[in-house]
Amino acid sequence: MNTAGSVLLDTNVVVAHLRTDPDLTARLRATPALYLPWVVLGELHYGALRAQRREAQLALIRDFLQTTTVLMPDQSTSETYGQVKAELAETGRLIPDNDIWIAAMARQFDLPLVTRDAHFAAVPGLTTLAW
Repeated sequence: MNTAGSVLLDTNVVVAHLRTDPDLTARLRATPALYLPWVVLGELHYGALRAQRREAQLALIRDFLQTTTVLMPDQSTSETYGQVKAELAETGRLIPDNDIWIAAMARQFDLPLVTRDAHFAAVPGLTTLAW
């Protein structure tokens, strides 16, 4: 799937954008295609539903979804998740399960992951971008 310049977004990057990080927003706007894993969408909704300004946060998410393509899991995602988790367990460097799902989608679709979490560096075969 990887078309030149396309990226997969981690939760912390979307949150930074929604909190109006101007440099990040400019980079996102200049990116040909933005992909959002289903699990990131779930994390965003969780955060919005716990926020004081719940409706405003949900509206920001709805608006942001107009600029992205949400990727849903399939059998290949599950297989890749199992591979990633087994590789991490073998090295003794497990990361949170939601992040393993995110890494699995990045590997499955051959997309670089835009993240601000250093622990993704432990995932073999994963390209990360720190925006």
